[in-house]
Amino acid sequence: MGTAGAVTYRIALDPPVPRTHADELSTRVFFVSEAIRDFALLPSGGPSGGPSGAGAGDGTPAEQGIGAVRVTVDEGTDLDDLARKVRFVVANDVLRQRRAEPKVVWRGAASGTVRDVFDELRARGAVWEAGEGQIGVGEPVLSLMDRLDDRIRALVAAEFGAEEHRYPTLIPTSAMRRCGYLGSFPQLMMFVSRLHGDVDTYRGFLDDLAAGADPSGALRSRAGDADHCLPPTMCFHTYHRFADAPLPGGAATVTSRGKSFRYEARYRRSLERLWDFTIREIVLLGPRDRVLADRRRLMERAWDLMDDLGLGGRCEVANDPFFADAGTAERVWSQHLLELKYELRLPLDGDRDVAVASFNFHDRFFGGSFGIGGADGPVHTSCAGFGLERLAYAFLCRHGADPAGWPARMRTAVEG
Repeated sequence: MGTAGAVTYRIALDPPVPRTHADELSTRVFFVSEAIRDFALLPSGGPSGGPSGAGAGDGTPAEQGIGAVRVTVDEGTDLDDLARKVRFVVANDVLRQRRAEPKVVWRGAASGTVRDVFDELRARGAVWEAGEGQIGVGEPVLSLMDRLDDRIRALVAAEFGAEEHRYPTLIPTSAMRRCGYLGSFPQLMMFVSRLHGDVDTYRGFLDDLAAGADPSGALRSRAGDADHCLPPTMCFHTYHRFADAPLPGGAATVTSRGKSFRYEARYRRSLERLWDFTIREIVLLGPRDRVLADRRRLMERAWDLMDDLGLGGRCEVANDPFFADAGTAERVWSQHLLELKYELRLPLDGDRDVAVASFNFHDRFFGGSFGIGGADGPVHTSCAGFGLERLAYAFLCRHGADPAGWPARMRTAVEG
């Protein structure tokens, strides 16, 4: 069975994946193979049908595990090899994880209903698909993002004396390798390359294009080294900036705004998950007690801001999407156990929410990886990142696409 050019295949899982791990499995399936067009998680001992896509765990009874993954794949896919890959990810990344109920450290209430307004924004011309995994924005989304960013930037300047920097888009691949990101999140990375600097290379490339060759293939055969990449978040620029030297003054708070890039496979959806998005980042560097205290205070100020904006939501202990590494399960558990990462999540409709910010503590990891010196060894670091597209989208889902229905303060700021 299947659609044109595709076949559907059921991959049995033995042992089944517990329902508590369904979300972890769902976030990994598309990364298993480019051949996967769609998937569904099927209950153990249940029917072969079921919902599909990234939310495929929905509808499975809580007492049942996930007994199989139904995948729709390109014709000609080696199905046995695909099953091997799926089962490896299940065994390595999912089944080894110890799961617990997320610890919630803040809940905010908000009045009124919340509903997904993406179709309305698209009908208004306020958003449009600029390319795969990329959404362009116009008014009022653009001004809303800027005004929300103004609030965050003013907050961190007043409360923490944060100094602002603007960084280049590209970052050396060596910097990302230095901190271990390439080994932890290879599925998210996007690299930058170019043609070798040689006239014969350029001429050969042009000849191939003139002959009707695929530009990607013509580039790959003549590309230079991928010595730069697109940053998955802004904080790495700050660590790279302070690398291999004592930290001036022994402590610093740095903020920046810029584009970040993560390949999200086929998980893209509206403004929730983009390959190309905007982050307001705050990096705290210094002694452990100061960094942890400032992270907590920054979280509290963020909760105050959410209350002021009338958004509601919650902040809870979370983990990063480590993938296919031998230590994935233990690293996820350590993040939960030590509360190294918190996510601020806001509702988009009655069933769905999105993380609009995260607050992370790295201990001395990045201080040591980048050789940033403190008074008694490498500095401790923490970072917080606010996704401006996501934050604006959550605001619009709560208050509506028409500025006339927004809280007066934000409406005045945008219109002004």
